[in-house]
Amino acid sequence: MKENHYRILFLSIVVSLLVCWLVPVKSVLASTDTIVNKTTMVPKTYVRKTTTGGTYQLKMSGQDVVFGKETHYLKNYAHTTWEATKKLYLKKPDGKTYLYYYIKNKSGSVAGWIWHQYLMPGTDYQTLLGIAKKQLGKVYAYGAVGPSYFDCSGLTQYVYKQASDKTLQRTAQAQYNGYQHVSSTNKEPGDLAFFGTSAGSISHVGLYIGDGKMIDAQDLGVITESISSPWWHLVGYSRPEKLAQ
Repeated sequence: MKENHYRILFLSIVVSLLVCWLVPVKSVLASTDTIVNKTTMVPKTYVRKTTTGGTYQLKMSGQDVVFGKETHYLKNYAHTTWEATKKLYLKKPDGKTYLYYYIKNKSGSVAGWIWHQYLMPGTDYQTLLGIAKKQLGKVYAYGAVGPSYFDCSGLTQYVYKQASDKTLQRTAQAQYNGYQHVSSTNKEPGDLAFFGTSAGSISHVGLYIGDGKMIDAQDLGVITESISSPWWHLVGYSRPEKLAQ
């Protein structure tokens, strides 16, 4: 009898402890945040600031918001450019307000809401390179800005716009004049390479991709070629944006 009594007492204690532990957890998971403000925003590109965190799906009903499960982890997206198109201010049960962005990668295959402190403004070079490579083989046409035909500055303008939401000037000369110049020893993939007879007479521009090569639009179309090709006279480089490498 005593053994049964102790067994029942033990089970009662265990059940009580489980109830005490599970109830707070359930309440945290089911906690509801309140929308303070939700707006669209001018699209802006970001890269991860940390490998911590990820995106969430949110369930919204009126001014109430409940977080779903974490869907995509930043640690799995080392070379990804995120585009934010919405922002959401949420008040937590503790009274503090937090800012979240609705983001998607440039291909649109991954999307969700994320706390803004997990990100920092910027563009990843691999995003820029991927968009540039997709233009290879397209036809050259003077004055063309894409997406089917390009001239040299039309190509660089298009690639930067698609990758980083940044609008470059229209002509090669204006692109050379408009941004920070960098030396040959300090150039990085994603910088622009300029050609012509002098700094005041730029006639061609290409996207530097490393190893002495560039992607550019010329008479043969959009191709990959050497920056030191004998038909080009290199004048210098400029950096429209510091890219995450």
